[in-house]
Amino acid sequence: MATDRMVDPHAVIEHRRDVFAISTDRDRLDRDVVHGFLTNCYWAKGISREVVARSIENCLCFGIYDNSGAQIGFARVVSDFATFAYLGDVFVLESYRGRGLSKWLMKCIVQHPALQNLRRWILLTRDAHGLYSQFGFTRLKAPEQYMELHRPNVYETP
Repeated sequence: MATDRMVDPHAVIEHRRDVFAISTDRDRLDRDVVHGFLTNCYWAKGISREVVARSIENCLCFGIYDNSGAQIGFARVVSDFATFAYLGDVFVLESYRGRGLSKWLMKCIVQHPALQNLRRWILLTRDAHGLYSQFGFTRLKAPEQYMELHRPNVYETP
């Protein structure tokens, strides 16, 4: 049953598991780690620090941290917190993969109180369908209804 009760999406939430933490505290994010990963990945190659900073400021962000407090993963959600959410920029640094951290991150995201009862979630992935399908994501049921304005080279400098 849907509810109209609004949860503050900016309230900091933190989860702990073993020596790891997931937090929605934007001030805790290591923007160098986020930029360093994104600028070299297939979906945001060449993205500038300024664009990454702006994306962080305008989203609900989730950082994963090790026991020293170093950031080792990230995800962000673009949402109106009422009807729709776009999940993007999900990653765990390579040296920390294989520990179930991406599954834990996804669990924290889909269970976040401000992201409940949304009508639609979307994401794009080239190779992580197995992860996202565990959380209810499926291929588009009506791809003919979707349109996009896609500029794949927007981050590249001329």
